[in-house]
Amino acid sequence: MSEIEREELEVDVLIVGAGPAGLGAAIRLAQIAEEQGLDELMIVVIEKAAELGFHSCSGAIMDPRGIAELLPDYRAQGCPIEADVVSDELWYMHENDRIKVPFTPGPLQNHGCHVMSLGRLVQWLGEQAEATGRIDVFTETAGAEILYADDGATVRGVRTGDKGVDKDGNPKGNFEPGMDIVAKVTILTEGVRGSLAKPLISALGLDADSDPQVYAVGIKELWQMPRGSVTPGEVIHTMGWPLKDDTSGGGFIYTMADDIIDLGLVVGLDYRDPLLEPHKLFQQLKTHPVVRKILAGGKMIQYGAKALPEGGYHTIPRPYAGGVLLAGDVAAFLNPMRLKGIHTALETGMLAAETAMDAIAHDDFSEDRLALYRTRIGGSWVEEELRFSRNFHAGFRHGTIGGLFNAGMILATNGHGVLGRGPGKAGHEEMQTVDHYVDGHVGDDAQKRFTRPKYDGELTFDKLTDVYSSGTKHEEDQPCHLHVADLDLCVTRCTTEYANPCTRFCPAQVYNIVEDEAAESGSRLQIDFGNCVHCKTCDIADPYQVITWVTPEGGDGPRYDRL
Repeated sequence: MSEIEREELEVDVLIVGAGPAGLGAAIRLAQIAEEQGLDELMIVVIEKAAELGFHSCSGAIMDPRGIAELLPDYRAQGCPIEADVVSDELWYMHENDRIKVPFTPGPLQNHGCHVMSLGRLVQWLGEQAEATGRIDVFTETAGAEILYADDGATVRGVRTGDKGVDKDGNPKGNFEPGMDIVAKVTILTEGVRGSLAKPLISALGLDADSDPQVYAVGIKELWQMPRGSVTPGEVIHTMGWPLKDDTSGGGFIYTMADDIIDLGLVVGLDYRDPLLEPHKLFQQLKTHPVVRKILAGGKMIQYGAKALPEGGYHTIPRPYAGGVLLAGDVAAFLNPMRLKGIHTALETGMLAAETAMDAIAHDDFSEDRLALYRTRIGGSWVEEELRFSRNFHAGFRHGTIGGLFNAGMILATNGHGVLGRGPGKAGHEEMQTVDHYVDGHVGDDAQKRFTRPKYDGELTFDKLTDVYSSGTKHEEDQPCHLHVADLDLCVTRCTTEYANPCTRFCPAQVYNIVEDEAAESGSRLQIDFGNCVHCKTCDIADPYQVITWVTPEGGDGPRYDRL
């Protein structure tokens, strides 16, 4: 495509991503502008989803600390709380039984917290932002590229994605070029593994002094239960089966309003078994006698998946550079020990807003000025909370029992633990080759795991059924947003060494190896990008790191209602 003439929009603050961090930042900016009488301050939020909340997926239990600071009267203003937490339980699962732990560890005690639909919270925050009259929110607008100043190290804004481009990259009749939004300060709040933040962090070396990130994928379904059968606000967390000891993670069962059960499984993406399939494990969880009984009489109504950063405090990159700040999950401000990140996303979004306003007041958008953001975080409860849990995930490299022991010692030693800081390598580096993991050959057990299991369509579902329940839609005649740098590798080395794990770790059946007589190897990788639920697992877990997730046409993707 030849050089395109693009409209340029100049703003004071540009926020990329309308999740809790982004909308928290926008609302805080508007509050400060109101306090200081800055009527001309221009605040713009861009969001790739068709509507606010459509791409928001989480557990979710929300610690109210962040929202109470942003909007102290959030209850009176109608914050969509599903329920206040009324009970906590922790189960250790065996295949046909479970042990109810007699006490709930402190980090998993949720008294005073709220069961939430993250999507509905985001919709409500968007309404609060709109009510200020000072914030422009543009949905269906994907951030496609960072714009740098001439020095190559200062961010001057973002180019939004083109619309109406066919699969070969040619403009169609409805072509709309993206615009260049130039900002004094850009705040990236894209969520985990941000498609702008990833190359930015690499280009500017923002992770030079932090440990490699470790991720997990969370997979969940909402179940509509018979009327009057569910007490809202009950919280259950599970450990053990169907996860093996060398795989971190666990399940959750939360009860919501309107007799809805929120059921999910989190699987650490630093697993070693190349044949592991998170979606299959999630379906297995539902066959446990206790879980099956809980879901009896219900109907699955929605599905979703999302990656989350679990590395903790030591993996937080430098969250600032000239002209740019990073807040929320995009900068790993999630507490893996408490399984919570909404409150820290809101808080870091607010601190980013205060830093941006300080920079505007001083007309100084340099790295040195924006470094005050890290100072603000260091003086906040976010620093205290994340620093306490800094060595939590490291324990699980010794297996579940080792991880639980280390977690207990963290509580006893004021955050130190006994198993150290961590292995110092990214999660995908933990995956072992098939031959190595199954003792030199693909044995009978492994062969069984290559076979797609049969699901009954009532309790358990295949990936395509779940994708349908996610509401995912993509314009098919557009460039594939999943870029694979070496397709030959996929059907040669990857097949031999890892047996194509992308066909398993993806929870949406995007990747398939199909026969192709025209191909030298006799097969090829088929990418059904229309099924993508934007979880980013492929970008994270690929052992060769040749998959890059970029934004598709704005407005495409899942359409979550209550996740």
